[in-house]
Amino acid sequence: MTDTASRHDAVIVGGGHNGLVAAAYLARAGRRVLVLEKLGQAGGAAVSTRAFAGVDARLSRYSYLVSLLPRKVVADLGLRVELRRRRISSYTPAVRGGTPTGLLVDAADGARTRESFRALTGSDREWEAWQRFYGTTARVAERVFPTLTGPLPSREELRRTVGDGAAWEALFERPLGEAVEEAFADDLVRGVVLTDALIGTFTHAHDPSLLQNRCFLYHVIGNGTGDWDVPVGGMGAVTGALEEAARAAGAEIRTGCEVTAIGGGDGRGDAEVSYRGPDGEGVAAARHVLVNAAPAVLDRLLGEEPSGPAPEGAQLKVNMVLRRLPRLRDSSVDPRDAFAGTFHIAESYGQLEAAYREAAAGRVPQAPPSEIYCHSLSDPSILGPETAGQGAHTLTLFGLHLPARLFGDPGAKQQALDATLAQLDAVLDEPLADCLAVDADGRPCLEAKTPLDLEREVGLPGGHIFHRDLAFPYAADGGRDGSPAARWGVATTRRNVLLCGAGAVRGGGVSGIPGHNAAMAVLEDGPAA
Repeated sequence: MTDTASRHDAVIVGGGHNGLVAAAYLARAGRRVLVLEKLGQAGGAAVSTRAFAGVDARLSRYSYLVSLLPRKVVADLGLRVELRRRRISSYTPAVRGGTPTGLLVDAADGARTRESFRALTGSDREWEAWQRFYGTTARVAERVFPTLTGPLPSREELRRTVGDGAAWEALFERPLGEAVEEAFADDLVRGVVLTDALIGTFTHAHDPSLLQNRCFLYHVIGNGTGDWDVPVGGMGAVTGALEEAARAAGAEIRTGCEVTAIGGGDGRGDAEVSYRGPDGEGVAAARHVLVNAAPAVLDRLLGEEPSGPAPEGAQLKVNMVLRRLPRLRDSSVDPRDAFAGTFHIAESYGQLEAAYREAAAGRVPQAPPSEIYCHSLSDPSILGPETAGQGAHTLTLFGLHLPARLFGDPGAKQQALDATLAQLDAVLDEPLADCLAVDADGRPCLEAKTPLDLEREVGLPGGHIFHRDLAFPYAADGGRDGSPAARWGVATTRRNVLLCGAGAVRGGGVSGIPGHNAAMAVLEDGPAA
C-alpha cells in the first residue's frame, strides 16, 4: 500500500486538537490534506470518555479545561462549541485559630471575595494586593495574547508590546516567587497565586530558569482574560467540532495509522511519511509535513539525535464520579460553590515548596498538592438523565509535584493516590470514599493516571502534558532565519517539516495556536504545487 502516487500538499502527523486545527485551515485554503492518527479516534488527549461501566457520565479523561483557544480560531473555522464561564474562580480550605475556614474567590461578586479575604486574613491588605497583582496580569494578557496568532515577535518586540517595565521585570525577568512574596504576605494566598506556575510543570517559585514564570504566563493570558472555561459536552465536544470542520473542508483523516518515519523535508523535494495502518504499511508524500507530536517523537521519526532533554510530566490525574458532593469542614461555604471552581488542596506556599523538595529528592510527597474541578456543576449535560437524576457529579483531580521518575516502583501509583486523597479527606466532613458512585461491577468510580499512563495511552513522552518545557512567546535569542516556519515559531531542523503541536513555541494547553501558526507558515510558503 502506498500513497506516493496520490501526492498530498500536507501530511499531518497526529490528529489531536492542534493537528485538526491545522488540517481545517489548510483544507479550507484548498490544500490536499491527509491526517494520520495512531489511535482509533481523532482528538488525542482532548477527548471525552464513559470511563466507568454502566455509569452514564462523559468525562474529559485527560485534558479538561479551556483557556487558550482563541476566539479567532473558533470564528475562522465556524466551530460549534460552547465554553462556559465558571462563576467561582477558586476555593481554598484552611484552618485558622483551630477553626476550619477557607478563601472563596467569586469572579462575579467582588464584595463577597473581599469579605472572604478579610475573614481569612483579618484585614483588606491581601485583597487589595490581589487586585493590584491581577490587574497587572490582566493588562499583560490583553497585550500578549493577540500576538500568539501572529508571526513570532522578538523578545524586544514583545517587551515593547507589554509596555510596562515593572510587569515585564516581574513576569519575564525575575523568578516569579520574588513578585509573589513582594505582593502578598499570607502563606495561603501566596500558594493560590503560585499554583498557576506549577500545573504540569515540575519546578519551584525561585527556579532561576524561570520555568515557573513561563507556565504562569500561559495560565493567566488566555483570550486576554486568563479565564479557564468548561467545554460544554466535555473536551470531546471541542475536538469533535474540529474534526467536523476539517472533514467538511475536505481533509482526509485516517485513524489507526501510526507514523514510523519521516524522510526528506529539506526543501529539495517532497517529504515522505512512512506509516503502519489497518491495511499494512504505507508511504504518503507531501510538500509539507506538520507534526502534532512532541519534539522528542519528531527526533525519533527523523532518525536524529535528541534535540533536548527527555521530557518529564509531573502530575497525577484522577477521574471520579460521585453519588453526591461531599460535605466540607468549613460549614460557611456551600459545596456547590466550593467545587464549582478550582478547589485547592495542600497548596499553601509552604506546602508547595515542601512537596517539591520531597519529590526532587525522589520521594512521593507526604502531602501532595492538588486541585479539583466539578465539571458537572457547570455543565450538567455530561451526565445522562438517570445519572443526573440520582444527584451524581463528576470530579476531576489534578495533582502536582508528582514527576514521572517517582513511578518506577509498581507501588508508587497507589502510594501517591492514597496520599493525595488523604489530603482531600482532611478538609472534608466525611470520607470521600463514602461519596463515590460504583460502576456496574460494584467498583468505586475512580481512575488514576500517572505520567507513565499518559505516555502509554496517548503517546506523550514522559507523560509531559505540554510535550516539553514551555517557552516564552518570543523568538529565542531574538533570532529568526527568515523562513515562514521560523517566522511563525514552528520550525524544525527540516525546512518543510513543521511542528504543529504543544511543543512549538507558543504551544501548550488546549489552544489550537500551534496548529493555526503551522498552517499560516505553510500558506505563507507559497501556493500549492
